[in-house]
Amino acid sequence: MERSAVAIAGWKDLPMELLLRVLSLLDDSTVFVASSVCKGWRIALCLGLTSFSLSWCNNNMNNLVQSVIPKFVKLQDLDLSKSRKLSDHSLYNLARGCPCLTKLNISGCSGFSDSALAHLASCCRNLKYLNLCGCVKAASDKALQAISYHCNGLQSLNLGWCDCVTDKGVTSLAAGCPNLRALDLCGCVLITDESVIALANGCPHLRSLDLYYCQNITDRAMYSLANSHVNHNHGSRRISSIDKGGLMNLNISQCTALTPPAVQAVCNSFPELHTCPERHSLIISGCLNLTSVHCACAIQANRASRTALASHAY
Repeated sequence: MERSAVAIAGWKDLPMELLLRVLSLLDDSTVFVASSVCKGWRIALCLGLTSFSLSWCNNNMNNLVQSVIPKFVKLQDLDLSKSRKLSDHSLYNLARGCPCLTKLNISGCSGFSDSALAHLASCCRNLKYLNLCGCVKAASDKALQAISYHCNGLQSLNLGWCDCVTDKGVTSLAAGCPNLRALDLCGCVLITDESVIALANGCPHLRSLDLYYCQNITDRAMYSLANSHVNHNHGSRRISSIDKGGLMNLNISQCTALTPPAVQAVCNSFPELHTCPERHSLIISGCLNLTSVHCACAIQANRASRTALASHAY
């Protein structure tokens, strides 16, 4: 009995840093259980937890978001993905209780409105990574305008299959979020060249752009991307050497209006775009007319192969 009492006292009296180290070894579902063990553990979690996922919980997601998550005042990274019933009320509570969020994944959540998302953006102004893939109801031009106005430091945004997004929303992002490095617009079937042109001109740090199935995109958008790299490098001395590589990933699969010269111009402008199998980062599947487009290293490899064959023949 005495040993048990000593052990309990030992757990209770653990320094905060050590207790957080122990709790960091637990999976996210066990962390919730741990928060109910005693007041000390609950305080430790509320003050020390910076990253958490509730993607494992579907049935009680709203209850947990509204009652527990706002208590984690230092939370920076939160995953609430795959909860189709996530409500407006939950997002309002999240916005009020977790203003320090820098990374939020609410992909696959289709139960909340664009008004709730706009309010979240107005409160969580430090967001750098936001995943809205499949949030068809919430990811509207109105919400994107709020995000561009309040979250100027945004670096990564996933709008995959948000088919209500138009040029109005994307151009506002390009104007308000110049630090964007990754943007997924796959399945955003309403956007046109105007969106890509705005991104090319307004987001000099863009490294990854997904335009899968954006079939309104034409050569005009590709030439704008190609020219932007030259303009950004010559027009601003403040772009660091690490940023001079430009686009490193571009998905234009199923963009069937594009022609080889325009896509080749993009490939020539951005040396980190590759068509070769080893470093495949220019994705053109479903565009049979683009099979002649090749990156520099693929062309060099082809020339080397031809030279070797010619030498062997002699």
